[in-house]
Amino acid sequence: MDDFIRNGIEWVIAIQSLGSWLKLPMEFFTFLGHENFFFLVLPLIYWSMDAGVGLRVAFILSTSNYLNAIVKVVFAAPRPYWVSPGVEPFSVESTFGIPSGHAQNSAAIWGMMAAGVNRRWAWVAAFALAFVIGFSRIYLGMHFVQDVVLGWLMGLAILFLFLRFWDPVVAWLEQRSFAKQLMLAFVTSLLMIAVGVLSRVPLSAYVFPAEWTTNALRAGPVPDPASIEGIFTSAGSLFGLAAGAAWIASRGGYRASGPVEKRALRYVIGLMGIMVLWFGLGQVFPRGETVIPLILRYIRYSLVGLWIIAGAPWLFFHFKLADQPKM
Repeated sequence: MDDFIRNGIEWVIAIQSLGSWLKLPMEFFTFLGHENFFFLVLPLIYWSMDAGVGLRVAFILSTSNYLNAIVKVVFAAPRPYWVSPGVEPFSVESTFGIPSGHAQNSAAIWGMMAAGVNRRWAWVAAFALAFVIGFSRIYLGMHFVQDVVLGWLMGLAILFLFLRFWDPVVAWLEQRSFAKQLMLAFVTSLLMIAVGVLSRVPLSAYVFPAEWTTNALRAGPVPDPASIEGIFTSAGSLFGLAAGAAWIASRGGYRASGPVEKRALRYVIGLMGIMVLWFGLGQVFPRGETVIPLILRYIRYSLVGLWIIAGAPWLFFHFKLADQPKM
């Protein structure tokens, strides 16, 4: 074990020594940075609060998850509880450690929400949440300090790029036909898969180190950090989101206006659709790293993204739960 990791473990153990009373609040805050939490919040924002902000959150989440998966493999660094029995694993993860996905997503996504509100208090709240979420990952034994710091920096960089280039890119896409937008989205998703698969080539024969196994088994099954499932998840999600955005824009767009009761009903109905596509198909489709399961995973997440951005709004228009813009 090198000095860098040894010093990092000492930091984690020192933070965990603050007391077990922190476990519950740290688990709560770590959930606020988990992609499953944003998976629930994103539709709420898009369908029922502010469609423009919701669309940005959807794309920044998909992009951040993808980039995080790529960079994790580049560093191929362990998590604290994998390498030291002195670190208590209060959670479980199967991917490599650096950069922290929770820290990265929290900085990017809460930052995007703050940009949508565009008030000082919103920015303060977003950065405070990002800090506490990152701290929670260290306390829970899932990350070293450097994992979290790099996650924050990457999240802020992604946020900056989105805020800088979103409007010009959207304006450029609006000059293209629906068919061209659809083709661009599909080709982009295929490039994402190609880059993701190539990034795993150096780890094609990767075997989880035996010296880490005993420590990792304290929290759950032996991790599989070289898996490419996440790459197909992100690529499929982005294609579905982009295809949905192109289609809904061709129909005049979507606005999350209306009385409170309709907004609430839209969210409930929309979530039912997500459960059918995400959870339902997840129970039916086979899982694994072979070609057919990966293609089906891509299709499944494409359908989820398409449903969120276009399918559910179409249903809302049909049942008069949302006003369809006049073209």
